[in-house]
Amino acid sequence: MTTVLITGANRGLGLALVQNYLEQGANVVGVARKPTASPGFKGLAAGGDRLTLLSADVTDEAALAAAARALGDRAVDIVICNAGIMSNRGGIDASGNDAADWTRVLSTNVTGAFLSARAFMPALRRAKNGKLAFISSMMASSELAAGNALGYRASKAAVANLGANLAVELKPAGIAVGIYHPGWVSSDMGGASAPVTPDASAKGLVDRIGKLSLKTTGVFEDYLGKPYAF
Repeated sequence: MTTVLITGANRGLGLALVQNYLEQGANVVGVARKPTASPGFKGLAAGGDRLTLLSADVTDEAALAAAARALGDRAVDIVICNAGIMSNRGGIDASGNDAADWTRVLSTNVTGAFLSARAFMPALRRAKNGKLAFISSMMASSELAAGNALGYRASKAAVANLGANLAVELKPAGIAVGIYHPGWVSSDMGGASAPVTPDASAKGLVDRIGKLSLKTTGVFEDYLGKPYAF
């Protein structure tokens, strides 16, 4: 049975990924800062003993290490680094587009993705044909520069670069790496007017990650398979 670990699993896209993998019959490990307090987890229609909740802030190395130890000797087939936040949406002169905002978004979106991948790498290495997925964004592509949300765009570009480099490093170990744009998702981050529901995005991502292999490692594409340039 497939085991999937998802960070930022308590709401929005992360919660939809948890639900979709559970519906497919997978074992799911959901990582969030305060998972037991999440109303989303309490409302899941499936799960039972196939759902494990672990508490960790992705910027906290000690908390991630503790979460990894809680897995014991379990193998994890898929690790999805999904946890992320939005930065100030303005340009260079925008109020609030300051050092504190940049530190916050880069720490969560980039450092947090790296620390999560590293913390759960032993469990991923224990699996056969393990897969590591990073949730980035089309906003990471320099070809699609739009002159706004500078911190978020920079953070997601760094995540894409991280994924591309780890694809090279981990290929000899048999671990495939994928980088994904989830679409403009109607969530706390994307807003209520966004055209893609969390469930639709999650279904597409589950399909794309399912097709990921060492032949396609390093791919940067959206939830429907559309490729993007870095």
